[in-house]
Amino acid sequence: MAGPVPGAQAVQAALRCPNCAGQCRYSPEAEGLACDSCGAVQRLETPDDHLARTEYGYDPDLPAEEPQSRPDLMEHGCEACGGRVIFTGPALSERCPYCDGPVVLADPDKGFDTMALIPFRVTLETAKARAQDWVRARIAAPSDLWAQVEDGHFSGLYAPFWTFDSKEALEYWAKYVTGSGKHRRTRSTSGSMKIHFDDLLVPASPHVTPLIRDGILHDFYPLRLRPYRAAYLAGFAAERHHQTVAEGLEANASDKRLLIRNRIKKHIDKRGVHDITYRTDTTGIHYRRILLPVWILHYAYDGTPKKIVVSGIDGRTFGERPLSRLKVMAYAAALSAVVIAFGLAWGAGGLL
Repeated sequence: MAGPVPGAQAVQAALRCPNCAGQCRYSPEAEGLACDSCGAVQRLETPDDHLARTEYGYDPDLPAEEPQSRPDLMEHGCEACGGRVIFTGPALSERCPYCDGPVVLADPDKGFDTMALIPFRVTLETAKARAQDWVRARIAAPSDLWAQVEDGHFSGLYAPFWTFDSKEALEYWAKYVTGSGKHRRTRSTSGSMKIHFDDLLVPASPHVTPLIRDGILHDFYPLRLRPYRAAYLAGFAAERHHQTVAEGLEANASDKRLLIRNRIKKHIDKRGVHDITYRTDTTGIHYRRILLPVWILHYAYDGTPKKIVVSGIDGRTFGERPLSRLKVMAYAAALSAVVIAFGLAWGAGGLL
């Protein structure tokens, strides 16, 4: 078993209430560090909070020097999915927030310092209500779905992300379609354009699945960023950053190519644009390593594990759910009946 992490004791000591020495955790409702014993709240804002929005330059043509740091908190490894998370203060769960598997204390692993985070703004109670609303709104869900979901449990997680900026000077070549039928023709075109990407949000861990990413992807605003402080993590789990900047850019490459192709299509503004090729000169790369908050509800239906994800920023909810075969068949039959009735009515109207 891993030994004590240097600095961990100092972090845990800082989470003690100055009034009664009770244990504190971060409260999204109070927006501060709240004592479990006396309820006193310590505000965490500082005059330098605006520095959390600072972006750092990166030049892929220069040797990269990214000093790694050892964590100041105990790290746990999941025996199921291999994820590594830290728990700060009175964590809500000591199971893996990603897959709900068991975690064991692990040797501290070197990583990179988090630069900023957005604190949890959605409480556990609100997350439960959003999950309940989401389940109730699912068409064709089994009638006992909520009963199964109620047996699940929530994990509060700070997931690692990148933000990337870049400037792209593009030259492109493509084809498009004109006319229709026997007048249909394929034309070639080319051109150049400039694109500025600002704050592209990229998961910094393979454990951040598309479901988790989509749960918070639309809620990112740089003004909400705060400088990293361990106190914001008190009561939650978090995954540290382990990717280099080059690895983060590579993880973003496929999404960026799709965005560029869509911009090219919009720039050409023709029908049936296809066979797009391009080359780009990328400059002005800037990045941040940040943590973003998400609630993950783990539940099982017929023995199959599933998740419901609630954004810790504004409560946006996504999830996995089973379907009721009987309800799907009933809805399909009803839809077919409507279509047939419409067709008969249309046909009857045409005979009049």
